[in-house]
Amino acid sequence: MITITRLDAADADTLIAGAVAQADDLRVPMCIAICDEAGQLIAFRRMDGGKITSSTIAIDKAFTAAGAKKATHEYGAISQPGAPAYGIQSAIGGRLMVVGGGLPVVMNGDVIGGIGVSSGTPDQDRQVAQAGIDAFQRSIRQAPAK
Repeated sequence: MITITRLDAADADTLIAGAVAQADDLRVPMCIAICDEAGQLIAFRRMDGGKITSSTIAIDKAFTAAGAKKATHEYGAISQPGAPAYGIQSAIGGRLMVVGGGLPVVMNGDVIGGIGVSSGTPDQDRQVAQAGIDAFQRSIRQAPAK
């Protein structure tokens, strides 16, 4: 038997709230997606002004980060011509993202989901995704013991 720790709706709301706060600070409206450990979408928010084309990109960044258990920018670095994962972005029907902004959500060393952000530059997307993770981690540390 396998026991799985899984993000719930409240966790997804916390991740999105942290990301939205950072996007507001940057003044860049974003699309933000949260996936569970299997890469299945559990929450999505397109901020007012977030690029319509960024919806799918954010979802696929979260999917990649959760399913592959790796940040999308890490795939970007190893998917260049001559690198060991060259061409990997065409995997999984083209859903595997190699642009920054997708980060795995980790708890106790296990990937329990992914956050994907799109509409800014790759660095802005990554910064907003990290802010979501930081908010989630703070909420975990502050939660009362059961």
